[in-house]
Amino acid sequence: MKTNLIVFGTRPEAIKMAPLVLAFKKDRSFNTKICVTAQHREMLDQVLDFFDINPDYDLNVMKPNQNLYSLTATIIEGMKSVLEEVNPDFVYVHGDTTTSMAVGIAAFYSGAKVCHVEAGLRTFDRKYPFPEEFNRQLTGKIADYHFAPTTLSQKNLLQENINNNNIIVTGNTVIDALLFGIEKVNSINFKDNEIENLKEILDFNKKIILVTGHRRENHGEGLLNICSALKQIAENNKETQIIYPVHLNPNVEKPVYELLSGIDNIILVKPLAYAAFIWLMEKSYLIITDSGGIQEEAPSLGKPVLVTRDTTERPEAVEEGTVLLVGTDTKKIINETQKLISDAAYYKTLSMLHNPYGDGNATSRIVNFIKEL
Repeated sequence: MKTNLIVFGTRPEAIKMAPLVLAFKKDRSFNTKICVTAQHREMLDQVLDFFDINPDYDLNVMKPNQNLYSLTATIIEGMKSVLEEVNPDFVYVHGDTTTSMAVGIAAFYSGAKVCHVEAGLRTFDRKYPFPEEFNRQLTGKIADYHFAPTTLSQKNLLQENINNNNIIVTGNTVIDALLFGIEKVNSINFKDNEIENLKEILDFNKKIILVTGHRRENHGEGLLNICSALKQIAENNKETQIIYPVHLNPNVEKPVYELLSGIDNIILVKPLAYAAFIWLMEKSYLIITDSGGIQEEAPSLGKPVLVTRDTTERPEAVEEGTVLLVGTDTKKIINETQKLISDAAYYKTLSMLHNPYGDGNATSRIVNFIKEL
């Protein structure tokens, strides 16, 4: 019997790996173990609860004022005993986090085969986004098997001389997780305090604009420009309500609360757990974000997305038209938002487009590929 070790450390990774964990746990032909590094702690635990996942190993590496040097070293060292105990045939890492890169290195040292989920995304600028682009490029060099979400990511890997037999286009597991999650939050028996609270504070007769932002490269001037745009959008469109779950990083929290508190139709809330967040996405009119995962999820719910970044490693949705890159240009954010609020035909075109990131069957493609090895 082959042994799998699935490792992740942040909330986005946990969401995208959850369908894989559930599928492998169900499959009796594998012995599957789960390890979390807990690079994010509280936000990770919420996802584990929602998907009912109990890790076998927890490195619990999160510390106040963590830096990339100590985080990388701690993960590599922490993985040594886990790898020795589990002795896996396959180690699965996800995407572009420091966890993925560091676990990839440790797994390579141990002699296990490294499987990279969400492989092949590229901006081709190693410093942007930092450190994610470097992390995923390095993980791509380490990995034995590459699960590319789209044909474009497959093409990127082929250009890096990766053997085509070791690449499979799967779609993105985030869609599998989203479809599972939306069904769960809308089921009659599901009760969630955050969702109940959102029902109290939101006016669903208004157009709800959901905003998120956390990227390091937008800290400082970029974030100030975004806040300035949101303020004007709120003041010019009283028939809308902007809801902004504010990231806990002080570089985000401080300026956002200083600039946007006290505006009638802007609601600032603490970060939401996954359940409440996908529920809110489904109820929103449009989304303004710098998050990669949301760029993939929103098209499946028919929600247009304005991305507050200048480049994206997910150009498929930009090409498809479901996602528009607006950067941190105040004017551009205001103009594009205004167009989506005022022009119903334009909104409809964007919201009805196809999601290039998958059909919800990425997980079964990965499981079947591993079974046939």
